[in-house]
Amino acid sequence: MEQSSETQARLAAMLKNLPTKPGVYIMKDQTGKVIYVGKAINLRNRVRSYFQSPDGQQMKTRRLVAAIADLEYIVTASELEALILECTLIKRHRPFFNIRLRDDKNYLYIKITTNEEWPRVFTTRRVENDGARYFGPYASAKSVRATLELLNRLFPYRTCDRVITGKDKRACLYLYMHRCLGPCIGATTKEAYDQAVNQAILFLEGKHDGVVKDLTKEMNNAAESLHFERAAALRDKLQAIKRVAETQRVVSTTYADQDVVAFARANGEACVQLFFIRGGRLIGRENYVLEGTKDSDDREVLGSFLQQFYDSATDIPPKILLPTEIEESQIIESWLKSKRGTRVSLTVPRKGEGKQLVSMAAENASEALAQLRAQWLADSQKTMGAVLELQEYLGLTMTPLRIECYDISNIQGTSPVGSMVVFENGAPKSAHYRRFKIKTVHGANDYAMLQEVLRRRFKRASGVREEKNDENGNGDHQEQAAADATPDATSEADSWTIMPNLIIIDGGKGQLNAALEVLNELGVTEVPTVGLAKEHEEIFMPGNPDPLILPRTSQALYLVQRIRDEAHRFAITYHKKLRQKKGMRSLLDEVPGVGPRRKAALLKRFGNVQAIRDASIDDIAAVPGMTRATAERLKELL
Repeated sequence: MEQSSETQARLAAMLKNLPTKPGVYIMKDQTGKVIYVGKAINLRNRVRSYFQSPDGQQMKTRRLVAAIADLEYIVTASELEALILECTLIKRHRPFFNIRLRDDKNYLYIKITTNEEWPRVFTTRRVENDGARYFGPYASAKSVRATLELLNRLFPYRTCDRVITGKDKRACLYLYMHRCLGPCIGATTKEAYDQAVNQAILFLEGKHDGVVKDLTKEMNNAAESLHFERAAALRDKLQAIKRVAETQRVVSTTYADQDVVAFARANGEACVQLFFIRGGRLIGRENYVLEGTKDSDDREVLGSFLQQFYDSATDIPPKILLPTEIEESQIIESWLKSKRGTRVSLTVPRKGEGKQLVSMAAENASEALAQLRAQWLADSQKTMGAVLELQEYLGLTMTPLRIECYDISNIQGTSPVGSMVVFENGAPKSAHYRRFKIKTVHGANDYAMLQEVLRRRFKRASGVREEKNDENGNGDHQEQAAADATPDATSEADSWTIMPNLIIIDGGKGQLNAALEVLNELGVTEVPTVGLAKEHEEIFMPGNPDPLILPRTSQALYLVQRIRDEAHRFAITYHKKLRQKKGMRSLLDEVPGVGPRRKAALLKRFGNVQAIRDASIDDIAAVPGMTRATAERLKELL
């Protein structure tokens, strides 16, 4: 795409006025979408270098420059500040031309709420500055679940969100399964509970020797006090920990804490293998997939991974082994030091034990990438096979590469919403999902609601926009733009203009006829439209009185079920969200003395109305801003 003369003139003027200070530059395409974020010690020199002669430039850089329509910059006090800001902006915008960690928002952390009197242990996808301890990020949910299962057996911490008073009349089953010490009924002391939590932390840190030492001392004390049952339980726990330690291979004779990073690349894809070595033992390893690596050299790929991974890492060791030198290693070391609190060295081992560790990680990265590629290929072939099979069953002249499905969700006409989900090439295109708050229909009339949704969607396809819409993918739309929402792909605004090859309506003959009526009204007559009834998975087609029933074992049936279920899920989650908001407002607003501040404080403390209903008057009165009299009135109403 060539830039207009107006765009070129505007960019040229901006290049003349760039400062020579350190900072971050942000490049955007013609739709305003961020397509690249970079940092520089001298903004003027760095940004101007993109617009010099294209001779010798990589293809990726040429494509980037051709797509630039606007340019912004942020001056920072230092190169270190620029690096930190660059990390933040890449994670926020996921620019197409930057190297990006795939699915980084879905990585798991283990959270231990040490900021609470009776800490809990659970998984989360967000790290907050709340005083809790976090471990991660972990790419494999399966390995995290296995770790927590073992951790809870060894150190019985609580997993509930009860308000612990020690005066509950009855404990849950976890106490009797030996998976919790039962602080809710006063079955343990604060000291004993804290000891179990601290041992769990040591275990996650890979400091098994410290745990073994503590448990051995406990076991001996129990035996000396003739508490033989307690001593036997501690003995079993010690044996379990030793078995885990035996499976964790000793890979470093220096018993150092260090991470080992290596990666493999093939056909524009890259997979990083990360070894976590603590106390000389390999306590874990994870695979991470990088996107946008094509035309980037190894040093750039590695540097980008280090910045994005360690920006959210909760445990940074004093030493990180690398397979190759990286650009700006000194500034990255300074940044890591600021996060860890002590020096962190980035080392490229040339021989010996370190070299062997990097080679082992690289070999594992190659194997992991080969397995991932085989899985991606199999998934792609399987989904396209289902699309082609569906085309055959429905007798379509065109392959339904883009399928849109519509669903309506409401309870007797309250908080009605509609959803539109999109599948391309048999896979979800979540960046193009839309949901609609019903505006013109009152009462329970699913047919009219469906017609409103279709009318609004296909009027947008022709460029008609009647009012400020709810359909925008940013506001209420939880699924954010996916990685394939690139500057070369369709922008969010333009996605409305893409016509589907097949429309699926969630419902039977009635819903299908209602949909056809409005589609004919709008002149959308060339797009095949069918209805999918839930009860018997019957497909209703225009002009055919008998439904089509796909074979139970067909991939086509699985595909349409998945699309229909996704549309239903997307609609129902939005409906529940609106209903919950409405319920919170209507109930809490009826209580005299509960204004916006108190309502916000109550919801922050308890999360929802049901939790407030279950809480005691004392717990409610303890919320900042609440009085006992107001708490009693609230409790009485609920």
